[in-house]
Amino acid sequence: MSAAPPPAGVDVTVSVTNMRNTDGVVRACMTRDQGHFPRCQDAAQGYRTVVPAGEARVLVFHDVAPGTYGIALLHDENGNGRADRALGMMPREGFGFSRDAPVHMGPPSFGDAAIHIGSSPIRQTIRMRYML
Repeated sequence: MSAAPPPAGVDVTVSVTNMRNTDGVVRACMTRDQGHFPRCQDAAQGYRTVVPAGEARVLVFHDVAPGTYGIALLHDENGNGRADRALGMMPREGFGFSRDAPVHMGPPSFGDAAIHIGSSPIRQTIRMRYML
């Protein structure tokens, strides 16, 4: 009799609401690395996905290891791979965060967006927000 395989990670399902159009893509990242939240670039402990905006009502991160994570979404309407800004700081495109974390003169802290992933699949609803 062989030993059972180690338990796999869980699925984290994100329902996205309040999309203003289906232009471009939605870039989603989920990280345990507080120093790389919300951009998640070069985060060793993270997950990323990019989907056409018209298919972004539900996103799924598969096989997520247990831990505390923050999720960030960007509605990259022009598909240029970055968050466009007006006057250097005001977001031109939509964004959203786990726990609907508040935004005050910049992105939320990791702690405000943090969710705990355990051994059971979870669901999050993230509302897309637009400033312009």
